[in-house]
Amino acid sequence: MRINRITLAITLASITGSAYAAHGIDASDINRSAAACTDFFEFANGTWRANHAIPDYMDRWSKRWESGEVNKEHVRDILTEMAALKNSPAGSPDQLSGDFYAACMDETQVNKLGAKPVQPLLDEVRSFKIKEDVQRTIGHLHDLGIAVPFGLYAAQDLHDPTQVIAHLSAGGLGMPDRDYYLKPEARFVEARKKYAVHVTKMFELAGAKPATAKQDSATVFAFEKRLAEASLDNVALRDPSQQDHKTKFADLTKLTPDFGWTAYFDAAKMPRNDVNVTQPKFLQAIENELKSTPVTQWKTYLEWQVLNAAADSLAKEFVEENFAFNKFLTGATEMKPRWKRCAEATDTQLGEALGRKYVEKYFPPEAKARMQDMVKNILSAMKDTIQGLDWMGDETKQKALEKLSTFNPKIGYPDKWKDYAGVVVGRDSYWDDVVAASRWNVTDGRTQIGKPVDRGRWGMTPPTSNAYYNPFLNEIVFPAGILQPPAFDVGATDAVNYGAIGVVIGHEISHGFDDQGAQFDAQGKLSNWWTPADKEKFQARGQCVVNQFESYFIEPGIHHNGKLVLGESIGDLGGAKLAYLAYKKSREGKPAEATIDGFTPEQQFFIAWGQWRGDQIRPETQRTMVQGDPHPIAKYRVNGPLSNLPAFQQAFQCKADAPMVRQGKDRCEVW
Repeated sequence: MRINRITLAITLASITGSAYAAHGIDASDINRSAAACTDFFEFANGTWRANHAIPDYMDRWSKRWESGEVNKEHVRDILTEMAALKNSPAGSPDQLSGDFYAACMDETQVNKLGAKPVQPLLDEVRSFKIKEDVQRTIGHLHDLGIAVPFGLYAAQDLHDPTQVIAHLSAGGLGMPDRDYYLKPEARFVEARKKYAVHVTKMFELAGAKPATAKQDSATVFAFEKRLAEASLDNVALRDPSQQDHKTKFADLTKLTPDFGWTAYFDAAKMPRNDVNVTQPKFLQAIENELKSTPVTQWKTYLEWQVLNAAADSLAKEFVEENFAFNKFLTGATEMKPRWKRCAEATDTQLGEALGRKYVEKYFPPEAKARMQDMVKNILSAMKDTIQGLDWMGDETKQKALEKLSTFNPKIGYPDKWKDYAGVVVGRDSYWDDVVAASRWNVTDGRTQIGKPVDRGRWGMTPPTSNAYYNPFLNEIVFPAGILQPPAFDVGATDAVNYGAIGVVIGHEISHGFDDQGAQFDAQGKLSNWWTPADKEKFQARGQCVVNQFESYFIEPGIHHNGKLVLGESIGDLGGAKLAYLAYKKSREGKPAEATIDGFTPEQQFFIAWGQWRGDQIRPETQRTMVQGDPHPIAKYRVNGPLSNLPAFQQAFQCKADAPMVRQGKDRCEVW
């Protein structure tokens, strides 16, 4: 295990607990030649970025991403121990995780097998004769989690969140989103050319002759382009009201009569209840394809989708070709080491199996207790904020407070672990293990359809270095994997913890009241709980954020889409404000925290956020993010919200005309 400041902090904290002298921010990371009031992003972490080049296998790099990679080292160590236990009971967490990881790590065996493991699925596709064959194979692909040309997932009923129903979604594209197929800008044209070459090479690797592979690549692109034309764009996908189309099962059959829904649902052992068709236009496009597209073209399209889904689980030549295209999107010049890819895959497929051991080693009870206290304080700050709003009327305030009172924080790990009963994993074929685990995960989701919602289930695994808000359950979730230094450190001052993980907590709370979350009520129902006047004021405040981020360019001619990043930007703005208020409140009745390295506690709070979000990012990744990611790039996640906060201006004594100070109508405040 690599020993660095992050792992050292974990070790010291676990040995000494609260007795370890609290530390502040990393003053050595600060670029003192930059002015905090001019470009806080450069000031807070400029020296760190100058001294830490992005690793060849990463698309961005910061203390936040370094922490995630160190976290994978911890996962690797656990999996290596599990893999060494050759006699673990069949079906136990150790056996499942250990054998899955060992099979992935056995690159010699994977390369020896080549495309053989996926051959039965390819043979099924290649044997198509009639359209019923197409539909049957779509069902088989869905059994494995391959969502083509559409997907199905289990989630709460938008109008009765106590119940779980099936949701049908658009899918089936090999490039990131619809705009890559349709927009005329040079970067999209280049992507289309590279994609055509990539698909051609993958067909060749699967045995096609070059001329045939090129023709098949053109067939795939034409098919996917038609699907793209029928898909919602990324901004529309953020609006739940545009994906609210609850449909009777009988009417689903009327919408797409050429698809055998009865056979599909029966084969998947799902009840023929109401479903939510998130994009009716897309399903109608599938209906048109079933009617008019020859079976031979369906065969080519689905063969590509199988190869695309399996590529990273097959022999070296498939993995390398897949990376060759993806590096165009990310800018990474080197694949991640195999152990990292295998650790990620094991976490994705069997995360609650290895998660038990992870929690035992890296998430002590005192960390959970301190995190619970922080969440409580930040929820309290949100309550105070809502009560003090001068733009919101009493009727809407009561609804907002009701929603806040039903927030359910989940911290660290589930109360009840998945048992993965029935998953059979061995060491002979990595792809077969992926199939076995994927099939179980798909079935696990399907078994929830038609039942009351299980509020104990998690949408992320315990080792995941991330967090989320779920509007259906009105829950905020913080896996143990993100509750590690430098985001959360039991050896750090309150100012540092509130400035890093505290802003993340506030961010997730704010999602409950952003442009998406505000459309769901206290029970998780898609419902308007706003008075018309208050809703208009809320939307005007959101428009301020839209306008702000529309002005942020990543390069000439390419700027953020303010509507796309609105929710995350409201989250960052609200998160920073709430965490700061909670920090100040948490110190009431206590001695003020010390000035460390010349920085006051208030300054440390903001610097902690700047250092946590201080990404160095590749140009290619920036372009991909601006196109489809609802998160702004790191520079604007730091400078954007802080430039709206009077507390930041006061902490650094910025003049009113400083670049980091937005004034008057340009200053945005939502919550």
